[in-house]
Amino acid sequence: MKKNIENNKPSILLLIVLVGFPQISETIFSPSIPSISRAFGVPMDEAQWTMSIYFVAFAIGVYYFGTLSDRIGRRKAMLIGITLYILGNLLCVLANDFTLLLIARFLQAFGASVGSIITQTILRESFNGVDRHKAFAQISAALAFTPAIGPLMGGFTNYYFGLQAVFLLLVGFSVILLATTYAKLPETITLPITKKPLRPTLKRMIHDKRLWAYCLLIGGLNGIIFSYYSEAAFIFTKHFELSTATFGTLGIVVAIATVIGALTSKKLLEKFQSETIISIGIAIFLLGSLCALLVSYSPDKLQLLGLIISIFIILFGVGLALPNCLSLALVDFQQEIGTAGAIFSLMYYLLVSLIIYGMSYVHNGSITAMPVYFLLIGSIMMIVSVRKEK
Repeated sequence: MKKNIENNKPSILLLIVLVGFPQISETIFSPSIPSISRAFGVPMDEAQWTMSIYFVAFAIGVYYFGTLSDRIGRRKAMLIGITLYILGNLLCVLANDFTLLLIARFLQAFGASVGSIITQTILRESFNGVDRHKAFAQISAALAFTPAIGPLMGGFTNYYFGLQAVFLLLVGFSVILLATTYAKLPETITLPITKKPLRPTLKRMIHDKRLWAYCLLIGGLNGIIFSYYSEAAFIFTKHFELSTATFGTLGIVVAIATVIGALTSKKLLEKFQSETIISIGIAIFLLGSLCALLVSYSPDKLQLLGLIISIFIILFGVGLALPNCLSLALVDFQQEIGTAGAIFSLMYYLLVSLIIYGMSYVHNGSITAMPVYFLLIGSIMMIVSVRKEK
């Protein structure tokens, strides 16, 4: 594969927008889950399916667009994906029953997945070694605000203008995104591309135990982030009786925690190996989950503040570990990074979907379900992290 990265490298800002808009599309719905439950007449746990189905489609999409970009180029694949994303957003506006809304979310996520897989591929083929770790840390720090932007936009829009306005907001955003990408995104590889056969790459990946470890870690960490958004809407709007607008502002806490985690990770790279930082991050995540569980049994006056502090600790740990996992996962597959990235993303996004579904399954109306679930997932991740280093 010939590269033309030096002459056609896109701006970091554009990469942040492209890799971040799928997260905005996912989290903008989180404050609206109670509204979706009421509007479509479904129980709260079924309304959470709008979150889990998103990642099923996302997993399929990252594989499709990852391999497609190896055939037609990064730019064309990105434009096709964003166009499908627009169609999914339009279908959300037109949905008049819950089944149609789920179909719309599927199409929306399938198109949005292009932003994640192709942007990560551009990053991985443009940077090497410590520079790649630092680039992922920088992107992760900036991206920490995209999950905050989603609930903030969704919460205020839903509170003041209603659920339908949230759908319309996404339509407008997606049209602007398509126009900007068409005008600003260059092709970063020279066509025609020599595409390696799928089977040898897939066989290598299946037998790579280290790769499976990173798949479990990345899927687990992302699953925790979006399980939080799925369950937190219930906790803060139902248990603590906060408005959707107020809940949306709590996304700032998430953003600050993840930004500090990613920036701390970048700083720690000067003294520690990435593998060590991953284990530290998971340990901090477990500590935060334990604090959240203890807070759930504390007096009511202490619960809200204690839970916010615990969530801060949880997501600081995630922000510390995740950039290093993403950076290290495919270091042995640089020669087939597009195809390998597509397969790998398919694997871990399916796991993300499973973890989010698990959160809806254990949802029981109490605030203890989330920390208990997080402790279970975190314990598995710690075992995997320790074993992969041996």
